[in-house]
Amino acid sequence: MARNTGPRCRQCRRENMKLFLKGERCFTDSCAFDRRQYAPGQHGQGRTKFSSYGEQLREKQKVKRMYGVLEKQFRTYYHKASQKKGVTGENLIKTLESRLDNMLFRLGFSSSRSEGRQLIKHGHFLINGKKVDVPSYLLKADDVISVRERSRKVERIKQAMETAKQRGIPRWLELNIEQFEGKVIAVPERDEITTPIKEQLIVELYSK
Repeated sequence: MARNTGPRCRQCRRENMKLFLKGERCFTDSCAFDRRQYAPGQHGQGRTKFSSYGEQLREKQKVKRMYGVLEKQFRTYYHKASQKKGVTGENLIKTLESRLDNMLFRLGFSSSRSEGRQLIKHGHFLINGKKVDVPSYLLKADDVISVRERSRKVERIKQAMETAKQRGIPRWLELNIEQFEGKVIAVPERDEITTPIKEQLIVELYSK
């Protein structure tokens, strides 16, 4: 499976936004973005003025990096979003939020989306009682995510759940810590997703 193996902290600095790519480290004083809030490279501290196209490209790159999706899959999501009823940009963000690896991060079963992808590939989770090992699996309302019985002692999962309250659980999700179980109450509406994303810029980029 293709994946981005570049330095993660540099990605946050490039997008001028904390993308929470390194789990618990992002909540500590060791976070590189908090210490150096400027773009990487020798010209990172210089004034940067983007063209209209540059702003659109940066927004797309930011969202791709945030959700851990590469270009081909991201373009597929956009194409499907454009064919659905409703606003294309909103459909795109709602689809990305519905990914299993993102839901694990939102529920607190993993400290980052990349860690969630690894845990999923190792078969630690069940969806409605059935094993699912595909990180891009799209969840819908009333789906139940649970940690497999034999996986409840995995230290990475336990540590992530301990810090879940620090991040907060979105209101479209429900977490039962005692049962190692989470439920999708509803597919989130766009105004419920508080991450600062300007999806219209992405639509304008792909519409050219």
